[in-house]
Amino acid sequence: MTGPDDSRDNTQSDRSDEPATGGSDSHSSDAASSTTPSDSTLLDGYYVRRIFWALVGIAVLSLGSAVLRVGQVGVDPYTAANIGISNTLGIDLGTYQLISNAVLFIPMLLWGRQYIGIGSIMNMILVGYFVQWFSTWLDPYFSDNPAAWQKMIMFAIGITFFCYGASLYMTSALGNSPYDAVAPIIVDHSKMPYRAVRTCQDLVFVVLAVIFHGTIGAGTVVTAFFTGPLIETFTEKVNKPLMRKDLTAASAKKSRVVMGRSHF
Repeated sequence: MTGPDDSRDNTQSDRSDEPATGGSDSHSSDAASSTTPSDSTLLDGYYVRRIFWALVGIAVLSLGSAVLRVGQVGVDPYTAANIGISNTLGIDLGTYQLISNAVLFIPMLLWGRQYIGIGSIMNMILVGYFVQWFSTWLDPYFSDNPAAWQKMIMFAIGITFFCYGASLYMTSALGNSPYDAVAPIIVDHSKMPYRAVRTCQDLVFVVLAVIFHGTIGAGTVVTAFFTGPLIETFTEKVNKPLMRKDLTAASAKKSRVVMGRSHF
């Protein structure tokens, strides 16, 4: 994703300010310790809300993918390849995408632990099933051969939902999905430019989608390369203001999770 920002700064957990020890400062020390549980609870509350927004983001971007799929205008390269391969193997999309994500999670564990967060696990488990469920729910309402004007409407709706969901998920800053972590990990361990690595990665999955007859089309190209400005607009105008307090609290108590460069 070319998204909100290139969050590559290696943030580390803050060291809390320790009160000076000694007889004259004992009351300060007691006061500081008495406020710690309250501060911790507050930060936990902000963290829970970020988890909630990440979950909503995953659901919305999955709904966008399902609209693009049902509209037959093409989904993102990774989902397109997974749809084709899962159909070929005769297993459902959610299960196959979970297996695929589990395989991609191995390099994260070995070389990219800084990109792992609770959002990574949520994304890894849920997206495939959400796309599958939303597609099943939408299928009865749409023709098997939608007209051109119907495809245009579904393309616009699908891209909008996909971009807003992706922005909401990324703004929560709770870790990269396994697929999105591949390129940052390669860049971290080589001198290759991010854009070249990510483009090659997406092209590989487009080829896989073609080979296995996945759902490809204009939506595949747009989701891979051209949704950055819309995601950026949603991030700056909607989602950062929406999560301002939560993100401020996260910044005050810096997370150890590093969000890799976004690919859109």
